[in-house]
Amino acid sequence: MLRQMLRAKIHRAVVTDACLEYEGSLTIDQDLLDAAGILPYELVMVSNLNNGERFTTYAISGQRGKGEIVLNGPTARKGVVGDRIIIFCYEFYNEEEAKHHRPKIIQVDAQNRTVNTL
Repeated sequence: MLRQMLRAKIHRAVVTDACLEYEGSLTIDQDLLDAAGILPYELVMVSNLNNGERFTTYAISGQRGKGEIVLNGPTARKGVVGDRIIIFCYEFYNEEEAKHHRPKIIQVDAQNRTVNTL
């Protein structure tokens, strides 16, 4: 049996832009993607701490070191600049892997720079 477990989380990132006229996705600074081990076009779930919205989309790479977190396309309706969000990425693990699994938690500051990795 496989269990779906949290693999990585970017905790309390700040939305820096919202672009309705885009096909859809979530732009994430490449440094944060690397820190969390999330690949471009990988499925992510997002929870908005300011308004309670939750949605699923895919990650795309933003400019490295710019701290950008951009809601694109329909997701631009799920939040506004300045909102705090949590970005989750899940993976399937077998029973033995699941027993010992620990997710990678990336905590960021107000400029979306990594301040702690758990």
